Amino acid sequence: MRRRTSRTLFLLIASLMAAEPIRAQLPAPNAAGVSAGHMHLTVRDPAAHKRIWVEVFGAQVVNSGSLELLKLPGIFLILSKAEPVAGSVGSTLDHFAFRVKDLAGTSARLKAAGIPLTRDDSLEIVATFPDDLKIEFYPAPNLAAPIEHFHAHFYTADVDGLRAWYAKHFGAATPTATNANAMGVPGMSFSFRKTDAAQAATKGRSLDHIGFEVKDLEAFCKRLAANGVTFESPFRDVPGIGLKVAFLVDPAGTRIELTEGLAGR
Repeated sequence: MRRRTSRTLFLLIASLMAAEPIRAQLPAPNAAGVSAGHMHLTVRDPAAHKRIWVEVFGAQVVNSGSLELLKLPGIFLILSKAEPVAGSVGSTLDHFAFRVKDLAGTSARLKAAGIPLTRDDSLEIVATFPDDLKIEFYPAPNLAAPIEHFHAHFYTADVDGLRAWYAKHFGAATPTATNANAMGVPGMSFSFRKTDAAQAATKGRSLDHIGFEVKDLEAFCKRLAANGVTFESPFRDVPGIGLKVAFLVDPAGTRIELTEGLAGR
């Protein structure tokens, strides 16, 4: 009886949260033409991950041809089915994070969904999603929506070098003069933690890569190439899904997908 009651309560709370409006638009780009785009997850059971994001957080499902996206304020999630080589912890992109209007309610919903929490207090939730995917949640009671994308957290032995690379090529700005360790593009703050040794590359892990939406992607890629950036996969127009894409890897080993065509979906 207790298990049935808990499941019923979870579904009721989730439906109430999903009923609140979800903002649809990615943020406008910075002067370099870059904004937050998506996080790409490589997981054993995409349906299980999808169920969490839809039922617990009210994510909207968007389809474009064969591509399915989960839409949350300020970010898209894309799920691919594969056996990840490892979780996000231990890689150059340790986790990503959201702000939520109701942190205590978020904690209750995550617990009801069976998501382990390694930190759960009034300041922060650290959750371990399936496939050892680390995601953090922070309180923001004045949000217009229940949830909003917040930051990506890079772990690297060369913080200064990585920070300079994102500033040079992506126009990432320092938010405040008192916190030179934090940067960002519209819709995504960057945090950096210095490690004693280089971390593993993200490719093949449950958090396989980070995505940025770019205005006039072809010209942007040409500028990167002129500045010595090497592409894992060059600029191309993907037929059938209305996206232009390119792939590269940052100096620490974080795989990056550049897209043009997610904004407005």
